[in-house]
Amino acid sequence: MLQYRFIDNARKYPEKVAINDKATQRMVTYSQALIAALVLARRFQKLESTRIGIMMPTSSGGALAVIGALMGGLTPIMINYSTGATKNYTYAKAQCDFRTIVTSRSLLERISCEATANMVFMEDIMAGLSRFEKVLAYLKSRLPISLLKRLTGNDNLDQPAVILFTSGSEKDPKIVQLTQRNIISNIDSFTDMMNLHEMDRLLAVLPYFHVFGLTITLWTPLCLGMTTITYPNPLDFKTIASLVKQEKPQLLVGTPVFLEGYAKQSALGDFTSVILVVSGADKCPDSLRQIYHEKHQLQIIEGYGTTETSPVISVNPRDRNRPGSIGIPIPGTEVSIENIDSGEVCTPGEIGKIMVKGPGVMSGYLNDITESHLRLKSGWYDTGDLGLLDEEGYLWHKGRLKRFVKIGGEMISLVNVEETLNALLEEGVKCCAVELPDAKRGSRIIAVTNEQIDSKSVTKQLAQVLPNLALPKKYVVVEEFPCMGSGKIDFRTLTEIVRQQEETSRD
Repeated sequence: MLQYRFIDNARKYPEKVAINDKATQRMVTYSQALIAALVLARRFQKLESTRIGIMMPTSSGGALAVIGALMGGLTPIMINYSTGATKNYTYAKAQCDFRTIVTSRSLLERISCEATANMVFMEDIMAGLSRFEKVLAYLKSRLPISLLKRLTGNDNLDQPAVILFTSGSEKDPKIVQLTQRNIISNIDSFTDMMNLHEMDRLLAVLPYFHVFGLTITLWTPLCLGMTTITYPNPLDFKTIASLVKQEKPQLLVGTPVFLEGYAKQSALGDFTSVILVVSGADKCPDSLRQIYHEKHQLQIIEGYGTTETSPVISVNPRDRNRPGSIGIPIPGTEVSIENIDSGEVCTPGEIGKIMVKGPGVMSGYLNDITESHLRLKSGWYDTGDLGLLDEEGYLWHKGRLKRFVKIGGEMISLVNVEETLNALLEEGVKCCAVELPDAKRGSRIIAVTNEQIDSKSVTKQLAQVLPNLALPKKYVVVEEFPCMGSGKIDFRTLTEIVRQQEETSRD
């Protein structure tokens, strides 16, 4: 159990710093974290019986809230505050059976969210602790480990460990319930494959409501007895680059958007402590690999995963990194490429649907039998992504099936349009391709950039490598692309922005 592993490390390394919270400048040792989690577990048990909402930033308070929930026998429901806190916690409450949301006043102030009657604030809990609560938690923390573990859970690995929501970049978020077995198996396989046992300091900036942040930057270091350096805003590139230099983490993980920001704000020699840089959640561009190689003599290790798989499916081995691929399946996980039309297994090099099987795969979506049956068949999870396996077993991502459009009877990849367009644009110019309905052809492609470009010249160059059906029919400028909390582009919102621009221009 996740909390058991944390307890083992708290008793083994009591004075070691578990969390170095850079936002509050608070150092929390493993023994202090254990006592705080026991206090929170008792408080949370008085508020809820099965599930509890958590809307906390990447911080010591956020980590302790998650640990405390599990120790209290509750399933934490992680609420995304980056894409509309009120909308997201209202949606979560409507879909899941819970009342209480654990949050912080400082977070609500930062995101301009109003407090509600069912919110409980971490500042109030910690400020209002009685001497009795503190003494009781301390005495519990000193109990024999076997007894302490019995008081903080059971040995059922199929118990839910967290409820997360998919990004909702294409439609309403789905509710993913991951078990203890799901997350622990993912941690163990990823740790062994990346040889994390030789590392001791991790920089955590990814949000805990995102599975990448929850599994890799919250639970992995706690399960390994590492020190986690937390900072709540992954977009504060300058500060985070400075933290890498000052706090000297050995493991740096992030999405391409975040990693690029940190590298650009750094100077030569700032990242000398870093042993491993892992990129996930979105395609890693070659330009980003070049920045890390030239500036810090580091190679980026790219991986691939989904919320439904806890998250890691595959990652490049450190000693056999193949840039451009998304690696090989982690131990215990199987990947099969399935023909889109026939369902038959594809031969090496043939593009098809990426199917995944293994202990990290969820059992199904919460309260959604229809979607669960569509995505899970005989233990195989349909990722909705397209890819291929090469002769040596490396997986190559070829885009999402939903990011293909049918025009004139042909399937056109929006990702391919974006990659081709991106190669023609100047550095710093971002691009995205979106689909809008078309009365004649059913769909048409709109190219979106964050700066004005010479569309005639670009179209002429695109026509040399793309078929006519794949050429953008219009170019639109959106100065700031909407993003999810993970750093991914919010395609649904971006498409709506483009659609509204077209309607306004017609009016």
